[in-house]
Amino acid sequence: MTATLEHITTCDCETGAASAASQDPRIARTQLALREAFVSLLEEKGFEGITVGELCARANINRGTFYNHFRDKETMLHTYEDEILADLNRFQKAITGVGLRELVRFRIAKRPLPFLVELFDYLREQGSFLHAVLGPKGDASFGPKLRDAVCSKLIMSVLNEHYQNNPTPFVNYYVAFYASAYLGVITRWIETGMQESSEEMARIAMRLLFINPGEAITL
Repeated sequence: MTATLEHITTCDCETGAASAASQDPRIARTQLALREAFVSLLEEKGFEGITVGELCARANINRGTFYNHFRDKETMLHTYEDEILADLNRFQKAITGVGLRELVRFRIAKRPLPFLVELFDYLREQGSFLHAVLGPKGDASFGPKLRDAVCSKLIMSVLNEHYQNNPTPFVNYYVAFYASAYLGVITRWIETGMQESSEEMARIAMRLLFINPGEAITL
């Protein structure tokens, strides 16, 4: 497993926008203002309650500028969600390279897996958007996408090779059970203000795999 990943940066809003934003600071400022406006309105009013006019007023831009970046608010939401899912795909090599033996080795040494630390670092960077989109006024379809992008793959990676290659219905339920539980861990961390450090969350994520019924629930 690669110990570190290349630095993950947030993609810009539309195809080709990243290079344009890097060349023109005004575009970068506009995109940042739009994203911040969208997140704040999503928290306040929910997606259905947001209008393009409100987005423009909050971001202090005109409607023409908005339509230079997005076709509509639905495109805006899906663009931001797809950016995060694309960034999370960069963790896939590290996730699939993890095995149970390596998890046990790090657990015994009481050290968090480096890629898990980086994963929680990234989730923290995206915390304001994730808080809004995973919240009660956000997009109910995004949680399962986040679960499948990270949690399901992590659980599959620590299964015995036999079950990875030939999963039975019960194995699939096992993966679904733990993947949903891990999404719950991530969601709770975000909902409660991400007070624990990325290192502590990585240790928590590892420890949860090794708790037996009746055992003391401690790190």
